[in-house]
Amino acid sequence: MKGIKHDAGKPRFSLLPTKPLWDIISVLEYGAKKYEVDNWQRVPDARTRYFDAAQRHIVSWWTGEKADPETGLSHLAHAACCILFLMWVDDHATSQDGSDE
Repeated sequence: MKGIKHDAGKPRFSLLPTKPLWDIISVLEYGAKKYEVDNWQRVPDARTRYFDAAQRHIVSWWTGEKADPETGLSHLAHAACCILFLMWVDDHATSQDGSDE
């Protein structure tokens, strides 16, 4: 007899590529050590600043630099973090600049 698991319609996290997730986690851990855990949630003008940071990392990657010189971690992982932060800001912000005023 086969077992039953009612998981139709539930999120399929197995679709996410795991290596990039580990890279993103490494960036988040670096930031947590350098600043503090969840510091990124309290950055003033977060919407503009994380947009700018994402673009800088993407341009650096686009022009051939794979790793961020300060961290040694992937520019794309840094950019992905910035985009995740922007998604969070969009969900939580009450002002145009992305801050909770």
